[in-house]
Amino acid sequence: MNKKVAIIASNGGLFDAYKVLNIATAAAAAATDQEVAIFFTFEGLNLIHNEAYKQLPMPEGKEHFAEGFATANVPAIPELVAMAQELGVKFIGCQMTMDVMGLEKELFVNGIEVGGAVTFLEFAQDADVTLTF
Repeated sequence: MNKKVAIIASNGGLFDAYKVLNIATAAAAAATDQEVAIFFTFEGLNLIHNEAYKQLPMPEGKEHFAEGFATANVPAIPELVAMAQELGVKFIGCQMTMDVMGLEKELFVNGIEVGGAVTFLEFAQDADVTLTF
């Protein structure tokens, strides 16, 4: 049986995106071959929003890291999102948050599932690893 990794993404900054997507892609990669789902809620929806994920804010006072990201050839967030999807990571946008914020599925990257907490809990109930960012 495949192992499962369940991730909740509730924060929407650049560093949050790298934490969530690096772990998701590492877990889904062929080396570990784990089933991965990310539940995006509140500011975490920025990580998969068609416009917002292209310009996520660097934490204040950490602007000097921009050069390090470039030097280390770290992929941009849109590239990591695409990589995660190619690896089969399941993206679940929180229905309640989207309703509260007046956001439609079309505002997000293709291939997301929209669901409530129950949708995520059904996946996470037998997860081997559960993380929150």
